[in-house]
Amino acid sequence: MKTIILLAILTFGISAQSQNSGNPGTSPVQTLTLKEAINYALENKADAKKAQLQVENSEYQIQEIRSRALPQISANGNLTYNPVIQTTVIDGAGFGAPGTTIQAAFGQPWISTAGVSLTQAIFDQTVFTGLKAAKSTREFYQINNQLTEEQVIERVANNYYQVYVQRQKLTVIDSTLKNTTKVRNIIKGQYDNGLAKKIDLDRIIVKISNINTQRQQVLNAVQIQENTLKFYMGMPIETQIEIPQTAFEVGSQALSEIPNTANRTEYLLLKKQEQLLFYQKKAIEAAYYPTLSLNAGYNYIGQGPVMPLGGKPSKGVYWSDFSSIGLNLKVPIFTGFGTRAKVRQADVDLRTIHEELVDTKLSLDLAFANAKTQIDNSLTTIKNQKENAQLAKEVLNNTRNNYIQGLTTLTDLLDAENSLTEAQNNYTSAILEYKLAEIQLVKSKGELKTLTNK
Repeated sequence: MKTIILLAILTFGISAQSQNSGNPGTSPVQTLTLKEAINYALENKADAKKAQLQVENSEYQIQEIRSRALPQISANGNLTYNPVIQTTVIDGAGFGAPGTTIQAAFGQPWISTAGVSLTQAIFDQTVFTGLKAAKSTREFYQINNQLTEEQVIERVANNYYQVYVQRQKLTVIDSTLKNTTKVRNIIKGQYDNGLAKKIDLDRIIVKISNINTQRQQVLNAVQIQENTLKFYMGMPIETQIEIPQTAFEVGSQALSEIPNTANRTEYLLLKKQEQLLFYQKKAIEAAYYPTLSLNAGYNYIGQGPVMPLGGKPSKGVYWSDFSSIGLNLKVPIFTGFGTRAKVRQADVDLRTIHEELVDTKLSLDLAFANAKTQIDNSLTTIKNQKENAQLAKEVLNNTRNNYIQGLTTLTDLLDAENSLTEAQNNYTSAILEYKLAEIQLVKSKGELKTLTNK
């Protein structure tokens, strides 16, 4: 009886350690459904946040492109000191002295200029194309944000079920340890009464030791898998989590529905990339078009022998203003076939992404077909393994009773226990394969976000 109590305390202590590992005794256990895990990840995972920031940044990119169609106004000013003024040689005829040459220094030692200039694009094909491309860029990042969310959902769901499997294996091994301990107690009683051999007692003690070793390994696997799940959720590693039993229910799937590949986020993202490459080609072709812009400026200049700032005519400093308005027309004529080469490169990029679209469609169709096949196979396997586990349990009960009555050997009993453990683990693994295939099936139908409702 003391031995049984001691084992019970030891088992409870190990179980408590598995629940409180990481940060024992400092935080309550948080129960997580799949929906809660996914929503937490979408709000906290860095990947999801960065994708949202890219969407925000696309708005600023549009503003940047739009600014090129608006007036560009700038103020300018300078202060120049000329220690040596350049001398200009001119014909003296203009000054009433024909046949002579006059050397004159034009300018003042100090010159200061301040003014405002304006440039307005009137016609620039690259600006018009850039505005269209900028709006497509915003849509690209919106689709990319959706794809990132789907990737986060997929990773969290996969790891969520992996955690569940490891915990189920821990439950199975705990059950095996409990049953084997009962058998050990029976053999111990028989041995004490001279009805069992010492080798049988030693074998069952070794069996319990091996089970405890396996349990510790599974316990470590649970902790590692939980930490991986928390990482993909963006959750602090020290947080204690618990997954409810209902998370592994097997439900029916609409396997007859063929998904529309054109609605898949991966396909839509490539289509948007294709559109951006089209605008890129148009932007390059815009180099063939002339550009027309308006330029205007107003300036104020001060000149004199001393620094003009604050100077007056009494000191020889004079101020005057001047302005200009003009049109600037640029007509490309020949660029050495450079523009043509760039256009052809852009055309190759367009043809390349078209091939990617074809290949992506085939890949998405393949993923759906494989997921559908895996679902069918998993359902059959789950049914068989469930029946097998139930049969193995019945065999173990019968074998245990026969062993107590001396009708079978300890080897048969241990084999029956191993068969039940293996059958239970196979059943759990079959459900895991089903749930992972279910995720891929939902993904192939473009419905990953429906997992947030589970």
